[in-house]
Amino acid sequence: MIAMQEELNQFERSKVWELVPRPSNQSVIGTRWVFRNKMENDLIVRNKSRLVVQGFNQEEGIDYEETFASVARLEAIRMLLAFAYFKDFVLYQMDAKSAFLNDFINEEVYVEQPPSFQSFNFPNHVFKLKKELYGLKQAPRAWYERLSKFLLKKGFKMGKIDITLFIKTKENDMLLVQIYVDDIIFGATNVSLCE
Repeated sequence: MIAMQEELNQFERSKVWELVPRPSNQSVIGTRWVFRNKMENDLIVRNKSRLVVQGFNQEEGIDYEETFASVARLEAIRMLLAFAYFKDFVLYQMDAKSAFLNDFINEEVYVEQPPSFQSFNFPNHVFKLKKELYGLKQAPRAWYERLSKFLLKKGFKMGKIDITLFIKTKENDMLLVQIYVDDIIFGATNVSLCE
């Protein structure tokens, strides 16, 4: 229960949704909880929960327009690892926490209230999404578009063959950024570029 409440608190801080009366002319997508245990040395150190949208109920052309999202191929990541070894620089990996919650939604999407967390005052209301949620068909694309626009604005160049690879050069040094859904691998010939 604590893990679920933490997830909902994150939604509130991020202004992911607003409680509204159920629309009569719009489909409402269900939600469900996904649970995981974080383990260290075979001991559970933390219970994690994620509220996801049951995106399999969405219909293309009605609930969303396009789902394509660029994902790095395993071969591209292997080449990045080999290049980093050859150039003798350190690679870093980071997971963009709640990546999809950072993207504003273009479509009008309504979701059911989370199981076990319905409003006492408005049990028949639904949430109108202001931002993407995990499980929405269009969420990965929106995240990739927002991140790539940010990198391009900061002076990176997108790879011509692999559009999940971004490169920024400064004098004789280079910074490489590889995107894999909500994970980012990056490294540079000069560590100050990473900082």
